[in-house]
Amino acid sequence: MILQALHALADAENLVGDADYKRKAVHWLIHIDAKGRMLGLPQGTRTTPQAEEGSHRTPKPVAKRFLIPKPAPSRSGQKPPAEFLVDNASFVFGADFDDKGTDEEELRRRAADFRAQVERCAQEAGDEAMRAVLRFLEDIAGQRQAIGKPDQYKKGDRFTFVYAPDVDLLACQRPKVKRWWKKQREQQSGSGNVFCLVTGQPCSPTTKHPKLKNVPQRGAQGEIALLSFNKSAFWSYGWKYHSNAPVSREAAEACATALNRLLDPRPQNAKGEALPVRHVRLSGDTVVCFWSPKAKEQGFLDALPDLFAADPEQVANLYHALWRGRMPDIDDASAFYAVTLSGAQGRATLRDWLESTVSEVAEHLRQHFEDLAIVRSKPRDRELPPAVPLQTLLRSLAPPGKEAAIPPPLAAQVVRSALTGMPYPWNLLMRALERTRAEIGRATRARTPAKRWEALRARDARAALIKAVLNRRHRFRHGTLDKEVTEAMDPTNTNPGYLLGRLMAVIERMQQAALGEVGATVVDRFFSSASATPATAFPRLLKGFRHHASKAKDNDRSRGTAIWLERQADETMKGLQGFPAFLPLEQQGLFVLGYHHMRHWLWSSKEERGETEELPVGKGNAQASVS
Repeated sequence: MILQALHALADAENLVGDADYKRKAVHWLIHIDAKGRMLGLPQGTRTTPQAEEGSHRTPKPVAKRFLIPKPAPSRSGQKPPAEFLVDNASFVFGADFDDKGTDEEELRRRAADFRAQVERCAQEAGDEAMRAVLRFLEDIAGQRQAIGKPDQYKKGDRFTFVYAPDVDLLACQRPKVKRWWKKQREQQSGSGNVFCLVTGQPCSPTTKHPKLKNVPQRGAQGEIALLSFNKSAFWSYGWKYHSNAPVSREAAEACATALNRLLDPRPQNAKGEALPVRHVRLSGDTVVCFWSPKAKEQGFLDALPDLFAADPEQVANLYHALWRGRMPDIDDASAFYAVTLSGAQGRATLRDWLESTVSEVAEHLRQHFEDLAIVRSKPRDRELPPAVPLQTLLRSLAPPGKEAAIPPPLAAQVVRSALTGMPYPWNLLMRALERTRAEIGRATRARTPAKRWEALRARDARAALIKAVLNRRHRFRHGTLDKEVTEAMDPTNTNPGYLLGRLMAVIERMQQAALGEVGATVVDRFFSSASATPATAFPRLLKGFRHHASKAKDNDRSRGTAIWLERQADETMKGLQGFPAFLPLEQQGLFVLGYHHMRHWLWSSKEERGETEELPVGKGNAQASVS
């Protein structure tokens, strides 16, 4: 089904066009006359695009893309074959421009292989441009003409030819040459007695599938394979190599072209027209691609990457409501597809596959942002994004400095939950709790405002994830909670974990009122134990609370705050029936949220607190008192 959906995308967006040609970058054009003489120096095609508005980076020069004969799916081994009419310097000229140390005999073999294809085309197609190219190549081989490395040459640059009378038409695009190349490809494909898994038509299965570009790989770069059966471990039931999954050459190329279009940061169709981006990078080695070939709401698909990135400047006003948990007017039952890929060891790993509709995805995305909504820290010098960006959510689960090392399965599960409305993975809660405990004091220890803001942003993101996990579990009746967690302080939430988290924030605030900024706060020292085994931590915390309250009341500036904090602590503890020996995982998540909510509430102004100033908790039998 995945390959069939990709094949349909290739047709819908006219990605393939001429099945025997492919739009690729060509870096140098060699102009020759009818006698095979080179006219001037090779002409470079690189141009520098305009810088994006607001960007401080200087764009890199980009080579122009041309329709050229479709190359082989892969080229490897000790004696790689030459491509037809477009190739690097070692094949076109037999010259080692890349300084790879290729020996002279191998360079002569490559040049002869390249020249032999041109000679066959010149003889069978009867094209005058091919005869001119052949004369040029024979002159190079016989050292009657010479070509040096261009000044702006870069490793791997490709060269091709322009017949002078044609001016701008590449030699490989001439009608007779195109017909000859098409015939060669047809002979290579042949006809078989098996059926293509994608099209259902009889075919001779391709032996190699085209490579994928731009699949993120941790610590590696380069093209990788989507399908490969080149080792015995991949064979089964007597089927070897491509017999495991028979796919025709045309279908394999269409599917690979479609997937490369989804992965491309600057996608184009076969005519060279720009296409919208259709992927979201999740981590250092994981990406999710999405598409809907016949969607009416293409604007929603266009906005999806920026919706995940919480970029209001790039998202049309129609879709801003999604960040606030409100559904815009999207009524589109067209099929929606998403595939999550990771790259490793030269192969693409399929992490997830999703089929839905555009309207269902929009509704689930609305619910995703509503579940993530939580009170957040506000930087002084910038506006908060309307929602927590997906990248921020995932990076908050990794240790500082190792944000790229996010487990691909976890990233894929988060995206699947966002797009399907299903519960978030349970291990997401465990990982968020683990990172919260490890980094709880990181913001107070930060030495620069930038580091402090980075720590606060990650802390808010983890709290948002914990809230989303718990609310989804409650909605699907998987958990034990009696109600969903709210975005901000909830005075009616009497869960013990939530109340203990609130009490922890009050204790921290009292220490700050009494001592000001200190090296290691009570949160740094006791948060982990208080959130897991309250009975061992809170007796000591309350003893310190009373001491700090006494000290704060001795100071005229902090006396009122201390009395007010004592009242908040007493009101909070009315809902508790002692301190539990331990808290289950759900209650540990509520502890973090109670602390998060209460801390924001305590440090907000009286006007912002409004009607919740006294925070009545409700009925309960307090088993301890702070006074």
